[in-house]
Amino acid sequence: MTRLKARMNSLRFKLIATLLLIIIPLIIMLIVNTVSSVNVIRSQVSQSNKNMLSLYMNQSDLMLQEVDKFLINLSEFESDIVIFDALRSRNETAYSLAKIRIHNAMKKELSSISMDAFFIYSIRNEELVLARSFGDEYADREKLEQEILTMIHTVAAETDYSKWQVWTGAGGNEHYIFHLVRTGETYVGAWIDSESLLQPLQLINLGEDGVTLLTNHENEPITSTFGLDEKQIDFSYSPQSYTLTGANDSWLLIGEPSQVGAYNIVVLMPDKEMMQQLPLIQRITTIILIAVILVLLIFFYMIQRIFLTPIKRLLIAMRKLRAGDWNMRIEPQKTSTEFGIVNETFNQMISEIHNLKINIYEEKINLQRAELKHLQLQINPHFFMNSLNIIYNLATMKDYKLVQEMTRCLVSYFRFMFKSNSYFVSLRDELAHTSNYLRIQQLRFPHSLIYHVEGSEQAMKVEVPPLIVQTMVENTIKYTVNNERPTTINVQAVIESVDDHQVLSITIKDTGPGFSEEVLAKLGSEQLEHDGSGEKIGIWNVRRRLKLLYEERAHIYFYNEQNGRYGAVVRFEIILN
Repeated sequence: MTRLKARMNSLRFKLIATLLLIIIPLIIMLIVNTVSSVNVIRSQVSQSNKNMLSLYMNQSDLMLQEVDKFLINLSEFESDIVIFDALRSRNETAYSLAKIRIHNAMKKELSSISMDAFFIYSIRNEELVLARSFGDEYADREKLEQEILTMIHTVAAETDYSKWQVWTGAGGNEHYIFHLVRTGETYVGAWIDSESLLQPLQLINLGEDGVTLLTNHENEPITSTFGLDEKQIDFSYSPQSYTLTGANDSWLLIGEPSQVGAYNIVVLMPDKEMMQQLPLIQRITTIILIAVILVLLIFFYMIQRIFLTPIKRLLIAMRKLRAGDWNMRIEPQKTSTEFGIVNETFNQMISEIHNLKINIYEEKINLQRAELKHLQLQINPHFFMNSLNIIYNLATMKDYKLVQEMTRCLVSYFRFMFKSNSYFVSLRDELAHTSNYLRIQQLRFPHSLIYHVEGSEQAMKVEVPPLIVQTMVENTIKYTVNNERPTTINVQAVIESVDDHQVLSITIKDTGPGFSEEVLAKLGSEQLEHDGSGEKIGIWNVRRRLKLLYEERAHIYFYNEQNGRYGAVVRFEIILN
């Protein structure tokens, strides 16, 4: 969230946002205008063709209704139909004359109406009388008779006699429109090729690729698709408006259902051909839109190159500088004169600040070194006074053998003290020195002090400031150990993993009564300061040295162990690099 706010407050964001607020509404207006114009043209073209299609469909339905009237009159009022419906064997001559008169009546009607054929079929006599308006070839007549007979034998008994129906030819590629009227055991019907029904619509200008075709009630084509099978066209149309169909909606489809037949007439036009009818102003609008976008992109590029990129380089340098990379410099680049001066001044300023920071840092280090030397020197007289007091007490008891062992331990102790002028020693040496010190105190309190000093092999290799463990042990001896009851001191050092860090943990425990609440409060608030008299110098000394050497990576914790055999606990935690 903070990063998002910073980006929104940046100069880059504000500049781009201002430009977009000006240009985006203009672009939206141009796009809306263009889309609206396209929709208007589509609506106008589709409505025009829809009206023409409706007009032709009405004319076609009227023509078919006239045919229906002829079929009904022929079946209901023509007396020859009754003779044709009777068995031929009853009166061969009358049957033949009736058949001729019916054929002549159908032939006469074909001369005044656009229909391919009329036919009459006697179920009893299994005879078909056919009158055609085309084709005198025997093969054509034979094919037509076969199609009609197949239709009658297949669907005539179950067809809907109230509507014109669709019949698919034997090859599956030819489709016909027919209507049957049944009277007794005779079918009277009309027949027309679906392609013939569409011939008047071929005169309509639908463009180079526009087509007109028939579909059934399942919206499947029943005329030639003119190679549209691969265009992924769905012939389902909207009765009230146009429909976009095909791959990428690249075709416009309108349709009109027949009121007297089980078929539809649909018109399919390429959408791109209609778009060529866009007025010049719409094309100019599109060109302006493209030009505005190109100018905007060029403007963004120029602003990026001339203005924003130099600022970005300057910001990157500042971020690296804030992260502590004082060697960061802005490389010379081909840029504006003003930015060149800014970059040069920035580099010069960073060099001067870096040199000044180095000088101040070196002064601080020198002061810290002097303070560390002073703190280390404070340790020696502090313990020296305690050790003389121990030897004095042993000499008073005239235990010279113990005095000799004490003296040997003190020699080892002071040898470590006087050679520990460095800032760090290995924890192994520090714990060995602490063990030597505890042995000295054990000689002083032979029946009152038990100690255990141990550390893991990994922890023993870590370097720590000298005398930090021994100082805390010394305070434990001073305030806890006496001859009245035995005291156990346990020193343990391990390395632990805490929050992806390696932490050296040194724990000092004793079986004494623990810290008082007052002392714990002072230790927790770090109120135990050096008072100049030698008292309380140890803890203050250790804390100060850890602060100088580790800053915030080292901590000392003082607490009492709850529900355990130990009382006071001192714990060092040092985060290792």
